[in-house]
Amino acid sequence: MTSQILAKASSFSFRNLFVRESGALGAVAVDVAGAENPDTLVSFRQVQKSYDGETLIVKNLNLEIRRGEFLTLLGPSGSGKTTSLMMLAGFEVPTSGEIRLDGKLLNNVPPHKRDIGMVFQNYALFPHLTIFENLAFPLKVRNEGFREIRYQVDKVLEMVQLEKYAQRYPGQLSGGQQQRVALARALVFKPKLVLMDEPLGALDKQLREHMQMEIKHIHQQLGVTVVYVTHDQGEALTMSDRVAVFNNGIIQQIDKPEMLYERPGNSFVANFIGENNRLTGTLLSRDGDLCQVGLAMGERVVARAVNVSQIGGAVSLSIRPERVVLNDAAQAVENRFNGQIREFIYLGDHVRIRMEVCGAQDFIIKMPTSLFDSNLREGDVVPLGWAAEHTHALDPV
Repeated sequence: MTSQILAKASSFSFRNLFVRESGALGAVAVDVAGAENPDTLVSFRQVQKSYDGETLIVKNLNLEIRRGEFLTLLGPSGSGKTTSLMMLAGFEVPTSGEIRLDGKLLNNVPPHKRDIGMVFQNYALFPHLTIFENLAFPLKVRNEGFREIRYQVDKVLEMVQLEKYAQRYPGQLSGGQQQRVALARALVFKPKLVLMDEPLGALDKQLREHMQMEIKHIHQQLGVTVVYVTHDQGEALTMSDRVAVFNNGIIQQIDKPEMLYERPGNSFVANFIGENNRLTGTLLSRDGDLCQVGLAMGERVVARAVNVSQIGGAVSLSIRPERVVLNDAAQAVENRFNGQIREFIYLGDHVRIRMEVCGAQDFIIKMPTSLFDSNLREGDVVPLGWAAEHTHALDPV
């Protein structure tokens, strides 16, 4: 798809930048039925996608994207997140169902007539055009005049702090600078919606984290609606207002980042979002929101009954490493056991302690370095525990 965009640009003489080309963006006749919710900008309604007529990559997708929000589609490779984004962009056509933007049916509207900004992982900048010319291109094809183009380009260059680089070519910029140009190009024509397909995947860790905050701050400044695709859970938690977690073509859970982490709806989300200790057992009893789970070695754990089926059924317990406490602190929580220390891993601001607990050989505790007891040694057997409210009982995947 990127090559098609570049091919289109290669046939365009920039000497004619300020010559108006009639019909470049003609009006599109679309269904104008309004969205049910005035706060909804984009809606997927029973959308499915198959490439071979049999295997569904996206299954019965129903999703509403709110105006001004930063929504991330998160999931492993092949989960359907990128395909969903490509259908919204117009690069893929749904096999069935409807996609609407501001109440207007998009299914048969070509990509260049959707008025959607797009940021790719590989930047997709035109190498033979200067930075100014790259940013002016979307305005040129929309028949904007010279003064408006100059004003808007200067404005977005200032926003991404690249005013001094207007006359350079993409190959003369760093990867981070090129990605900022790509972001500016997606914003320069003031679209209702900006789509980002793993835009930071080619950057190193430090630059990636810096760009995460830049994009987040630009979104907050402009209030534009952003749909972002990534497989990086940390990126999703850092940047998003909401995150939709995909697996096998289905949204497993959609919620605020803190809710996905603290209140996972199923075992897949618990294991995919953040680090997670997993114990398996059998549901023994349930009393309201709490339940009791029996482990293989006879231990009993009290947990929040998030998503469990029936008494006697298999249960997966999810416990975050930072919620586990050692020694005296273990006396104040419902679930108390002994564990043997296997390994210490020093990571600067915190220490990871790998332990054998309740039959699990790789049970992890995460502790701030300032609270770490330097008298602990590998092989020590110590009391530990965790609260019921931080223990999630889920049906196993």
